[in-house]
Amino acid sequence: MRTRYFSILLLLCLSTGLFAQSAYQPTEANLKAREEFRDNKFGIFLHWGLYAMLATGEWTMTNNNLNYKEYAKLAGGFYPSKFDADKWVAQIKASGAKYICFTSRHHEGFSMWDTKFSDFNVVKDTPFARDIVGELAAACARQGIKLHLYYSHADWSREDYPRGRTGRGTGRPNPKGDWASYYRFMNNQLTELLTNYGPIGAIWFDGVWDQDQNPGFDWQLPEQYALIHRLQPSCLVGNNHHHAPNPGEDIQIFERDLPGENKAGYSGQEVSQLPLETCETMNGMWGYKITDQNYKSTKTLIHYLVRAAGKNANLLMNIGPQPDGNLPETAVRRMKEMGEWMAVYGETIYGTRGGLVAPHDWGVTTRKGDKLYVHILNLEDRSLFLPLTQKVKRASLFKDKSPVKMTKTKTGLLLDFPEVPKEIDYVVELTLE
Repeated sequence: MRTRYFSILLLLCLSTGLFAQSAYQPTEANLKAREEFRDNKFGIFLHWGLYAMLATGEWTMTNNNLNYKEYAKLAGGFYPSKFDADKWVAQIKASGAKYICFTSRHHEGFSMWDTKFSDFNVVKDTPFARDIVGELAAACARQGIKLHLYYSHADWSREDYPRGRTGRGTGRPNPKGDWASYYRFMNNQLTELLTNYGPIGAIWFDGVWDQDQNPGFDWQLPEQYALIHRLQPSCLVGNNHHHAPNPGEDIQIFERDLPGENKAGYSGQEVSQLPLETCETMNGMWGYKITDQNYKSTKTLIHYLVRAAGKNANLLMNIGPQPDGNLPETAVRRMKEMGEWMAVYGETIYGTRGGLVAPHDWGVTTRKGDKLYVHILNLEDRSLFLPLTQKVKRASLFKDKSPVKMTKTKTGLLLDFPEVPKEIDYVVELTLE
């Protein structure tokens, strides 16, 4: 009765436009959260669901045309006996990451929390019968790290979801679905997540692109975004839709590319003035894949983080937890090594903004107050010219404050080093006048 009442009330509110926002005006709390998000610079993405059991990646259901009723039977065997939320959070904090983004519901349609609006969830439909989102939220609160929640707009399992360009071979009937039912379902679930699990740093949407081949399809995003902002004004809204931000969105997401780059083919959109985030995999996949051991080196991961900061963006680095509930050993080792680097150089990353010198092949700059940090990642010479017009009082190596020789010219600043920089990141600190 309570669920039915809430659903009716939500429909009435939406139909009367209570949640509509024709011109989104972020609250003071939201604007403060945006700046804190920019300051955090580094997060860890966790893709975990039933797909981990098949160990062939998070898109395995649609890639292999698995029948939705047969796929649902995986839930009966889901028992990640080694899952420990506090252990996860501690391992992630060791990397220097300031937030976690967890897949509450991916395209497979399985909910990783105790939702009242679908029995296809980790508590009701598995022998594990534990609320993963709840345990993770509690662990994050205990250890002082922010929790963001990924939520898929697309669904390969629900019969009321209108068929899109993916999930077409899963055997669901009724290609047109029942949009009113599905939209109500999503908003009910989002209300649960933003009501029962404490402060949520962001809702990270994905899947809007699934209806790109249905001209005129209306996701009713403004109303949905308004619902989120009403429930938690500080909760940021992001959407991985691969185009310029929509009204109501608080962050701009770039998939597998740094802002302004489009090497992977997902990020040709213009770079907005919103807080920026780029998401990337630590190996090749988002979800766990047993044959994918091609992990990026610690040097490569640090360079990605530094280059993101130089482009005024956060890095959201992904890990696919194993079916037993452990984070992969290699991923844990990479995070530890990144954390050791951040323990020394974090000041040049956290709380900074993109520097006065644009990114180059040799590296990037970041800035905080009167400090300009020159991150030299790939230099084959003993000198570096910076087209910097602002006056510099002194130059020194960040790690030990030893002086760096500098020569001021009419067009910039020339830095000279005793030898070609060979460190993962040779950081020079410039003190500006």
